[in-house]
Amino acid sequence: MCADQRSDLAMTAHRSVRDAGTVLVADALHGLEPDVIPCPAAEFVAGELRRREIAATIAPLHLDPAGASDSDVVEFTAVLDGTDGRAGLGLAASRVPEASGIRQAASDALARWAAVAQPRTVLLASPRSFCAGVERAIDVVWRLLEQRGGPIYVRKQIVHNTHVVSELEEHGAVFVDELDSVPEGATVVFSAHGVSPEVRAEAQRRGLDAIDATCPLVTKVHSEARRFANRGDTVVLIGHAGHEEVEGTLGEAPGETVLVEDAADVENLAVDDPSRVSYLTQTTLAVDETTEVLEALRDRFPDLRGPASDDICYASTNRQDALKVIAEESDLVLVVGSDNSSNSLRLVELAHRYGTPAYLVDDAGDIRAEWLSGVDVVGLTAGASAPSRLTEEIITALGGLGPVTVRERKTVEETVEFNLPSAVRP
Repeated sequence: MCADQRSDLAMTAHRSVRDAGTVLVADALHGLEPDVIPCPAAEFVAGELRRREIAATIAPLHLDPAGASDSDVVEFTAVLDGTDGRAGLGLAASRVPEASGIRQAASDALARWAAVAQPRTVLLASPRSFCAGVERAIDVVWRLLEQRGGPIYVRKQIVHNTHVVSELEEHGAVFVDELDSVPEGATVVFSAHGVSPEVRAEAQRRGLDAIDATCPLVTKVHSEARRFANRGDTVVLIGHAGHEEVEGTLGEAPGETVLVEDAADVENLAVDDPSRVSYLTQTTLAVDETTEVLEALRDRFPDLRGPASDDICYASTNRQDALKVIAEESDLVLVVGSDNSSNSLRLVELAHRYGTPAYLVDDAGDIRAEWLSGVDVVGLTAGASAPSRLTEEIITALGGLGPVTVRERKTVEETVEFNLPSAVRP
């Protein structure tokens, strides 16, 4: 599929499609010349249908070149030719009456994606995807499943990513909102975002075998909160209300800690002693926005004190720096991450501040055809909790719309590693 496009819409029979109301989206077309035409953009088309609440599955589509028909089946295929070969898009639906609207939706979905087929360049930000703290937390759950078998309970999501959570659930992890859902004496893992002392005490009271997968950089912030509060300071925590990491940090010194989200909050901040104020930050904030809040704090509290080193973690900073390198050169930025991932959301916001359209996507199926209209250069990155395979799958899917040239822009090499908790070490 290339700049030179030829749409060949054909309706043929496909006897293997049998589920009424379900559309099969082809990942390969069989029965044309050559014998198999790949359809790497299948996830794009399937995502389009699912957003219209139409059930879609992905599988090979076997076309009948003789044109024999099965009245139960309707098919739509597009084959696009280019100098580097052929790629296809294909759909088939079984026992779907025209009045249902599914036939028209399938035809529209195919046409929308065929219309944005063209060669593209992908600027791939590096570093991207998992950081050391995320890898450690996920590894803790996998090792417990291997060592003890399921169920292994996890308070909240181990990291904020739907794909990671779903895969662990399939192998025996059980994610709960609070500890009262965990049977007494069971194994429970505290997520990478950390918990308050109150949660730890509850786990001990209920006789739970608690394994702490808190990121060591979050643990550092907790230690600072206790130390600053113990020396008599009001601790100002810069972060987002309701985020699990923030809730855990607030719980370390609840009587002495106040939360501010932006510079406007600082204006309304009242403290007992303006000469004894310290600050901490959530580890996944945007560096430039946090700087604005810090400047407002220093204006109000000239004696403000803070941690010896930044609380915003190296991974958030590195991914933001890498995003800056690609944002100005891109027509569109795609950030892979789930919508509850703070560090991923900050990347989208950062791209917007550079004037580049940007979207957060869980995977290739979330990408919309209209985003790619007229787009020659796609910037691509992933938040620290998103698996790297998801960016690779997006590149593959883009290759189904035309030749893709990938240029990786690396800003720094990450070498950080964290030791596993003693309970899960070999």
